[in-house]
Formats: sequence, structure tokens, C-alpha cells
Amino acid sequence: MNVLLTGCAGFIGAKVAEFLLSCGHTVWGLDNLNDAYDVRLKQWRFDQLKGKSGFTFHNLDICNRKGLGELFGAKFKIENSQFDAAINLAARAGVRQSVENPWVYFETNVTGTLNLLELCREYGVEKFVLASTSSLYGANNPRPFQEDANTDGPLSPYAASKKAAETLCYTYHYLYGIDVTILRYFTVYGPAGRPDMSLFRFVQWISEGRPVIVFGDGNQERDFTFVDDIALGTLAGLKPIGYEVINLGSDEPIVLNDAIRLVELKVARKASIKHKPRHPADVMATWANISKAERLLGWRPQTQFKDGVARLIQWYQENREWAKDVQTD
Repeated sequence: MNVLLTGCAGFIGAKVAEFLLSCGHTVWGLDNLNDAYDVRLKQWRFDQLKGKSGFTFHNLDICNRKGLGELFGAKFKIENSQFDAAINLAARAGVRQSVENPWVYFETNVTGTLNLLELCREYGVEKFVLASTSSLYGANNPRPFQEDANTDGPLSPYAASKKAAETLCYTYHYLYGIDVTILRYFTVYGPAGRPDMSLFRFVQWISEGRPVIVFGDGNQERDFTFVDDIALGTLAGLKPIGYEVINLGSDEPIVLNDAIRLVELKVARKASIKHKPRHPADVMATWANISKAERLLGWRPQTQFKDGVARLIQWYQENREWAKDVQTD
């Protein structure tokens, strides 16, 4: 397959690119390498992809409609063919940050998605995969969260922007027949992860003897899902299935305090915990019902939490010289 992959230097995107290439697919990777967080993480991920056979990189923002149009046109002109699929992993992610700057979240997550959908329509790209989020389920749905739950109560601009992107995807499926798979990711973690996510922070803070900031009492539960499993689920989402919204999670929620204790054990260092008030945009618990992913995609996560955390810690120790200075506050 010829695949357009946006956000290819992102946490999930780089792993998806790696797996696509290992399967023999051709990847046109897009990323604007912005400084939403420490660019050294993006550069490290990008360095793992550079020079690989079948990979072409374009430094491009999905909000740049003109630039995207030129890329689609060049692909058609050079190869007399178009992409077989587009996977949109380019996004502004993070609940708390979206409260501070909602505009950039809507520009990237909504307008950027619209730009891609419109070009897929224009150039006849038949498959579109969108990365969405468990944040859509809000605070009032029963657990485990099912895809048909009410998502009309997003608690953050980030969740609201992804809700809008999902709605646009349905519209383009309905009007133009684009085959769309929307994947709602649940708390992804792993090597070279985002520094605003709790497990990256816990590993860095405990390793360096810094205070471990916990928002609330630490009894929140998260459906932590290892990045390799998420990437494999994303590849499975390339299957033609019409229009579907599908959860990708571990189906095994972990209490934050237990996650901290596991990191303490594996780093062999005690955490100095500092509690702060829980942010109103944070939900108390997430838990994915993944029966639909099993049924439609044949997907189920393979990585146990303790093993995934061990791999994150190993990566951190191997890159500690610079990873210790990545801003996580």
C-alpha cells in the first residue's frame, strides 16, 4: 500500500511508520516538527525512520491546505496514482493544555482533519483512519466505555475538537463514500512517549529524585495501553469496514498510585509525592471495552503493563543524558 501518514514523528505516528515499513508498505510521512513539547523527542523518533527504504518525509503542517494540495497533486503527477489510504495522527493532544490554548487544538484537530478529508475526496483516496481519544467519554458514562456511549459532554477543548473531527469523518463517509475507521486511543505509553503523560513523568521524576506531582489523591484509574499495541491496532484499522468507531485500550485499568509503586520498584528508588488539586478537565477513570476491536479488527493488546513500563524505563536509562532535561512540569 501507498500510505499517507501525518504526525509521523509523533509518539504513535513514528511507531506506526515503523510497522508499516516493516510490512513492506510505502509511507509518505508528514510532520511539522513543532515545539508543542521538547523537539528532541520528535527528533529521536524521526532518526529511527530516516533512510529506511520506502519512507519519504515532508515537513508540512496539515493546517496548510495549499501545501497539502500540492503534495497530493505531486504524488499523482509523479506516480500517476494516489494514496491507498491516509492515516491522520497529526494532532494537538493533551487535556490540560487545551484549556490554556483551545484555538490551536481546533485549528489542528478540526481544520487539519477537514483539509485532509477534502483532499481525499478530491483525489479519490478511499481509506481514512483518524486517531481519536477516550477523552470523549467524559465523566458520566458507565464503564467499560463502549463506542455507542454518549459523547455529548466533553470536559476539555481537546475532547471537543476530536468530537468535531469524528463528526466530519462521518459526513465525508456519508456524502462521498470514504471508508473511515476512527480509533479512540486509551492513555498510550511507552519508549519516547509524550512528556506531558503521567508515566513519562513518573519515570523521569523518580529516576532523578524530583518530587512526583500527583493531581488529586492518586486513586484515579487509567486504561494504560502500550504504544506497540496501539500501532498494530492502527494498522489493523486500514481494513475496509465502511464507517466505524473503535476503542483501542488495554481493558485493564491501573490505579495511578499502583503505577507509581511499580516505577519505584523497577527504578529502585522511592518517590517523593506532592499532591495538587485534580484538574476539572481530568476524568476519574477510563476503561475500554475492546470487544469491537476484537470482532472487527482481530486485535487485542499483547503487552502486560509491567513489561511495558520496563521497556519505557529501559529507553529512559539509555537516553538519560538528554531525557532527564526534557521539560515535564
